[in-house]
Amino acid sequence: MRLSAGTSARLGASWDGRGTNFALFSANAQKVELCLFDSQGRRELERIELPERTEDVWHGYLNDVSPGQLYGYRVHGPYQPEHGHRFNANKLLLDPYARRLAGRLVWTDAHFAYRTGSPREDLSFDRRDNARAMPKAVVVDETFNWGRREMRPNIPWEDTIIYEAHVRGLTQKREDVPPNLRGTYGGLSSPAMIEHLRRLGVTTIELLPVHGLVDDRVLVEKKLSNYWGYNTLSFFAPEPRYSQDNPLDAFRTTVARLHDAGIEVMLDVVYNHTAEGNHMGPTLSFRGIDNASYYVLKPENPRFYDDFTGCGSSVNLRHPRVLQMVMDSLRYWVEVCHVDGFRCDLATTLARGPNGFDRNSAFLTAIRQDPVLSSVKLVAEPWDLGMGGYQVGAFPSQWSEWNDRYRSAMRRYWSGEGSLIGEVSSRMTGSSDLFNHDGRKPRASVNHITVHDGFTLQDLFSYNEKHNEANGEGNRDGANDNHSTNCGHEGPTDDPAITALRRQLRRNQIACLLMAQGLPLILAGDEVANSQSGNNNAYCQDNEIGWVNWEGLGREGDDLINFVGHMTALRKRFPQIRSHRWLEGRRADGTYGVLWLTPAAEDMKEEDWKFPEGRFLAYVLGPIERGQSPIFIVLNAAPEEIAFNLPKMPEYKSWQQLLNTADVKQGTGDFASGSAAKAPPRSVLAFVGSA
Repeated sequence: MRLSAGTSARLGASWDGRGTNFALFSANAQKVELCLFDSQGRRELERIELPERTEDVWHGYLNDVSPGQLYGYRVHGPYQPEHGHRFNANKLLLDPYARRLAGRLVWTDAHFAYRTGSPREDLSFDRRDNARAMPKAVVVDETFNWGRREMRPNIPWEDTIIYEAHVRGLTQKREDVPPNLRGTYGGLSSPAMIEHLRRLGVTTIELLPVHGLVDDRVLVEKKLSNYWGYNTLSFFAPEPRYSQDNPLDAFRTTVARLHDAGIEVMLDVVYNHTAEGNHMGPTLSFRGIDNASYYVLKPENPRFYDDFTGCGSSVNLRHPRVLQMVMDSLRYWVEVCHVDGFRCDLATTLARGPNGFDRNSAFLTAIRQDPVLSSVKLVAEPWDLGMGGYQVGAFPSQWSEWNDRYRSAMRRYWSGEGSLIGEVSSRMTGSSDLFNHDGRKPRASVNHITVHDGFTLQDLFSYNEKHNEANGEGNRDGANDNHSTNCGHEGPTDDPAITALRRQLRRNQIACLLMAQGLPLILAGDEVANSQSGNNNAYCQDNEIGWVNWEGLGREGDDLINFVGHMTALRKRFPQIRSHRWLEGRRADGTYGVLWLTPAAEDMKEEDWKFPEGRFLAYVLGPIERGQSPIFIVLNAAPEEIAFNLPKMPEYKSWQQLLNTADVKQGTGDFASGSAAKAPPRSVLAFVGSA
């Protein structure tokens, strides 16, 4: 027989070498039809009703369907938005488990299950067919030759240095990447980019979303796109726009080459919402398959969604089948694509229960016990827009978290704000006030100054205000509170004093980031003074604004690649910076983890911490093991030079200078123990003790 019952055991389209099993979850559907298309995705060849339903999984097996076959679903059921059901079999739907996508969404009113413009809004019903304008799922052969030598780097948590990048934006303007690879998965692992990452000393590249995505209609009408990719439609399929042919194999080839270079790959993943938006959004997949299961609906009125994300809806991970989909997706990227970890966007939404954020939620519990996912790196963006959404420090010990408290404190400090030395001391030593509980380690804090969302490092010291006019939203979008400074002039300038100050402040932030305990995250392009012309929300700018501008390469003062490399090498040299233990002060045996010192090199007392408008902070990180050396760090955010003494320690006769951000040549020198020195205005210094 051509059609048989098949199995419900594996969701999606699974080819076994002879035929393909199709399985789709829907608890509230009345009938599911599989639609097969021609190779161009334009003509529907036939519709086949899936013959079996097992535990709400509709399934069937076709013994003559092979890889390359394009397909979609039509799901029958009630159209009752007021009861949470939005079935409309006139709409072709994408398989949530699609491993590959063919074609791109072409916006048309036919994608909406209701009649657009109707006075009844989404309570009306639309009978138009949208199939020609829909992307199709593709049956795939998942086999891939990783090669005998493919080894995952397995970088220890404490040694991790993350580099956040966009697939297209990283290489689109990089002239030493072959033109056919620029802006693609292959460009990430081109020899030029691998050499660049090695020079920086980073260990892990974190990619902005690469899951199959949709460009919002409102952006397309403005001739813009959803550049960042936080508008997911397919949780298993690599986004096709970043490859020239087979995106799955192109992505895996890139991972293999990066692994061969000793570089890990992490993915920024968006499971908190989908591209279908709110109740007035299109019906592309989940909404038409089983709206009441896939989304969190308002209990008092299930026509509407509980929106914790600011994107119109929230994915319902309380439902076991929806949770299964997310877990299957995560495992797929680890097992089939060999990625090394994930950064979960708006992770608070994923961990919400009926009463808000829950550290023992189904999602966090499932992750904790999963034999595959418990061994990869997991990073949470620990907030969402719902009530009680800010949860920095609240995730289980398995997770690390983006620490926006580090970003805020260090931005304020180096922009000139005083009375922050207490806050800065905590942020530079792992933020124990946030993370030192439940067995968590300093690596729980992912420290960052800049990420994709916000100013670049160059713009942080070039603009007082955001300049998002190109987004077409009247400059209303993006954060207003950036803790930035233009150093005396808004935007680009030829003033040598302002230019020099901006460069020094950039070096200061990079130096602090790489000497702070916790995990450092560097934004791609910050090492070459990349600017977005003051745009702090370039989510829709797949163009010169959003791409990394590499013109700073080789330009004196703007090319900080060697400086970053110097700092990553310094970080690797001193295990106390990468410590997996929380710091202690002086111990009974005379050893110490950290000593906080006044400019006179005396132990700081309470009144010293409260010094009015204090901007000077100095401390010694003690050796972890016998035979290692201490490192003395000085941060001077004051606009004037400050005299200080080197620590006087009997076991160390001198202090060798390792860093002076005010000296672009990185001059070194030896200072006798207890001798006087001067910290230049707005500078970071570091010294190593020598016996």
